[in-house]
Amino acid sequence: MFYRILNTSSRWVILIRLMVGSVFLSEGIQKFLFPAVRGAGRFAKMGFPSPEFFATFVGVFEIVCGFLMLIGLLSRLAALIMFINISVAIIVTKFPIGFGESFGPFILREMKTYGFWSMAHEMRTDFSMWLGSLFLLIKGGGRWSFDYVWMKKMERNKN
Repeated sequence: MFYRILNTSSRWVILIRLMVGSVFLSEGIQKFLFPAVRGAGRFAKMGFPSPEFFATFVGVFEIVCGFLMLIGLLSRLAALIMFINISVAIIVTKFPIGFGESFGPFILREMKTYGFWSMAHEMRTDFSMWLGSLFLLIKGGGRWSFDYVWMKKMERNKN
């Protein structure tokens, strides 16, 4: 089972890993550097209960998983966690724009226009991160990853 999680072979997956990992790592760090704008302040404006907790929780996972993606260690696990993370972000922040109204505890931010095209514009980066995370979940970390090295070591020890 663990071997199947690590099994990966394509060299060029590194490009997706670098893109997705660096964005998540950067966003996680910014939640701590700029808490009023990117961290707890933003989570409070979105309507999250306990915004300090949730901003810290999300920020730590983005930093850890972004770093793991960058180096290609436990890539599929990191991708799964970030896939869930970005799915929640899309539902909480972008769907209200599409519908033009708040739902549940999540507050619609003030914009000039709402609807599908406004939502599509606002979620372009989120959608790219969603697809990149899904890709890494399916393909793994690639040949230039610690997953690949670990997998090869397990194969040698098996024989």
